Amino acid sequence: MDNKSIANVFKLCAQLMELHNENPFRTKAMGSASFKIDKLPFSAIDASLDQLGDQQGIGKSTAEKIKQVVTSGTFPDLENLLAKTPEGVLQMLNIKGLGPKKIQIVWKGLAIESVGELYYACNENRLIEAKGFGLKTQEEVKKAIEFTIANEGWILYAKALPSANQVYTHLKNQLSAHRVSFTGEFRRKCEVLANIELLSDAPADEIYKAVEKLNNEIVVNQDRHSISFKDENNFSFVVYITSENQYAKDLLITTGSEKHLELLQQIQVTMPALHSEEEIYRQLGISYIEPELREGFDEIELAKANQLPTLITFEDLKGTLHNHTTYSDGVHTLAEMARYSKEELGLTYLGICDHSKTAVYANGLSTERLEDQWLEIDHLNETLAPFKIFKGVESDILSDGSLDYPDIVLSKFDFVVASVHSNLKMEESKATARLVKAIENPYTTILGHPTGRLLLSRAGYPIDYKKVIDACAANNVVIEINANPLRLDLDWRWHRYALDRGVLLSINPDAHRTEGLLDMHYGVFVARKGGLSKDKCLNAYNLNEISAYFSSKKSKTHNT
Repeated sequence: MDNKSIANVFKLCAQLMELHNENPFRTKAMGSASFKIDKLPFSAIDASLDQLGDQQGIGKSTAEKIKQVVTSGTFPDLENLLAKTPEGVLQMLNIKGLGPKKIQIVWKGLAIESVGELYYACNENRLIEAKGFGLKTQEEVKKAIEFTIANEGWILYAKALPSANQVYTHLKNQLSAHRVSFTGEFRRKCEVLANIELLSDAPADEIYKAVEKLNNEIVVNQDRHSISFKDENNFSFVVYITSENQYAKDLLITTGSEKHLELLQQIQVTMPALHSEEEIYRQLGISYIEPELREGFDEIELAKANQLPTLITFEDLKGTLHNHTTYSDGVHTLAEMARYSKEELGLTYLGICDHSKTAVYANGLSTERLEDQWLEIDHLNETLAPFKIFKGVESDILSDGSLDYPDIVLSKFDFVVASVHSNLKMEESKATARLVKAIENPYTTILGHPTGRLLLSRAGYPIDYKKVIDACAANNVVIEINANPLRLDLDWRWHRYALDRGVLLSINPDAHRTEGLLDMHYGVFVARKGGLSKDKCLNAYNLNEISAYFSSKKSKTHNT
């Protein structure tokens, strides 16, 4: 459990208090406590009661509840609320667009107590009869339920990674005389997974005994070719069983997507059983293809021509762009973010992009507060040299496509990340026109998280990808690969088109705390799937190169 997990427990309590018409002042205080816990600059698990209680907005009573959550996962007030809330009503809190007040109307007014009943009511056009609902809201609720249902059973790669590594290490230790490897979607580093797949050439009974020691529910397939189980996080695992002489061939077969394997079959109907994947690809007359690329796009064609890209690695990154600090909604200070980037990650520059003035919800920066930040950046640049902090901003793209600072302010930044944060339900043509206008703004350097998606939670707003990417190519605008594992936006399936059009990509963590900078690892994973090489990644430029890039962009802007 981390601060975010603890904060979510308090958030749930606040939602249930509102659902049950508890005292509004206490409800608001509970919601505020959730926010404060999430923004703590230290781990609540390791903190003492006094240390927690001394934090502004927490106090002794909340500190005691935090410690109860750490030890038991809950506290009495929450348990009392849960006891009088039907399970189905509780599940409704996970539906986008349904807050406690609307759920209360659905529950008490329409006697609906499950998500299934709610979906049926939407299909029967009954939701529009409820106070505060209309046809548009009913359709939005219906779509949100359908989106949730479609994603049941899927897990984020980032969420699965710690569990996967734990199981892998265990199996490697238990089956030390045999080979074990990740395979399937996990090995291809797909952003969302149905399960975590492994392959081993150990005998089936040895694998079974090893898995049994994990104390999880086990299912052995009738054909004895695989063993399935779930871990304590309810993540699904599959271990495929092969023989020593078939290991490399089966690793290749279980790793590749169906489309990739179909393309391989076009080369040769029967793949040879050799000692390594490299040998098999060589036997087929093509270059070795990295697992991340085995998705059935153009990788076979490139491998035939020996033109596969040298995929980017985390070590290729020289700096980090698009990061937030306490000047807006970040947890750590400007100095803390800079020192972590320099001393812990060994980077040579940091791009600060706190929120702009329209983002009131995120403590967006007024022009006056910008001046204060720039003064601190100038001071830190003298102190930390040759490490460099670039003056950037995440400027909101307004509904009409304009940015929310005047040109005279925008011109003072080293670079500008333009992002959409509001009015996410535009139809495709309007959403596309909005982005294109922002891209055409001469001060836009990088287009941030182009679709605003949240994986397994919110579909991105609809855009014409080709028009947006073409506009970036025409206006020399970089496209962000937002490395937050909930976003990973631009989708890797469009990286190749962007690269073919000559667009630079930038692996940006959108970090709001020091540890968020490590999300660039996930950005690298999907960048590799998209075929990105370091020469086409903006933040793989060294300090001199990126300084020259920003200067050139500004120079061209001033001359237009």
